[in-house]
Amino acid sequence: MFGLPGGWEWILILIIIILLFGAKKIPELMRGLGSGVKEFKKASNVEEDKENNKLKEDNQK
Repeated sequence: MFGLPGGWEWILILIIIILLFGAKKIPELMRGLGSGVKEFKKASNVEEDKENNKLKEDNQK
């Protein structure tokens, strides 16, 4: 019944986004989204490294 949008639906969604935000604002929004994803991955890697170091220390004992 409901699935992922197809080709025409994506085009319609993009047109609506351009109308809402304007063509000049979209690159700025994408840049912000990209840096947010980058920060999330960085924080995730830091936590994973902490966890791995703790496991290594526990295994050495």
